[in-house]
Amino acid sequence: MDADALTAARRQEWARLDELGRRGRLSGAEADELVTRYRAASADLAELKTSAGRTPEGDYLSTLLSRARLRLTGTSDNVLRQVPRFFLQQLPAALYRLRYTTLAIAVGCIVIAAIVATWVAGDPAALAALGSQAQLEQYAENDFTQYYSENPAAVFAGTVWTNNAWIAAQCVLFGITGLWPVMVLIQNAVGVGTAAAVLFAFDRGDIFLLHIAPHGLLELTCIFVAGAAGLHIFWAWVAPGPRGRGEALAAAGRSLATVAIGLVFALAVAGLIEGFVTAQPWPWPLKIGIGAAALGLFLTYMLLVGGRASRRGATGDLTEYESGTPRLVAG
Repeated sequence: MDADALTAARRQEWARLDELGRRGRLSGAEADELVTRYRAASADLAELKTSAGRTPEGDYLSTLLSRARLRLTGTSDNVLRQVPRFFLQQLPAALYRLRYTTLAIAVGCIVIAAIVATWVAGDPAALAALGSQAQLEQYAENDFTQYYSENPAAVFAGTVWTNNAWIAAQCVLFGITGLWPVMVLIQNAVGVGTAAAVLFAFDRGDIFLLHIAPHGLLELTCIFVAGAAGLHIFWAWVAPGPRGRGEALAAAGRSLATVAIGLVFALAVAGLIEGFVTAQPWPWPLKIGIGAAALGLFLTYMLLVGGRASRRGATGDLTEYESGTPRLVAG
């Protein structure tokens, strides 16, 4: 099919579609005509894409069809349909895509934290570089545990939530750099390893593990997921596949930005545990059990619900209505 020939043959019909799509009010007859011309133009666009791929004529026709679709449908789905779709399809599918990268990041961060903790705790010079003996002892004996109870629980929970949510958002939003998520993850691992080293050096390693475990199981997992999302966005830019680089990056950004939104809720749960559970004088098995249950629910949502959504074709991206007609590619 010659795109120029089709354009010449359909120019008047497309111009009429454009005119109807721009009108503020339509009579009954004009609305019927708009539907008829919309269907005809959709067939023309399909023929153009099949025979010639992406062309200027096809892009122009896509614009006309988008405007006509808005006139015919008015608005996108009702919010009562959008919210369930987001939480049952888009978000879990996006999280499911990150499962293996998240696991690799988790293993890498744990290894880095363990290496830092072992090195600093076993090297008096490295330990001394963190502060004087009195300062380190004060941190190990009092400051570390008092951190969880020196402020009202609600204030503390809100503070750690907003801080962690901002860190997670940065990993996703600046993921295109490729360096920012890696820097955040390494800094986080080194920070955990350094704190562990100080407490282990003063035979308080059990206190460190008991205070980190309740909230840290979910909190650290969320940071790993955020780092994975950022790296996936970077990789979509580096290796776009058969799609154009900009199109691949846009699709990855749309689908994985949902992860940043979802992590806000997960980190809110982690903040509540850190503010209202970690510092409580409850049995440690109970407190760690609460943290483990929160992590278990998150992983169930990520792997089971996400796997089900992925098998149904969800990717985390917006619907075609919301994002526009995708470009057809081979392979």
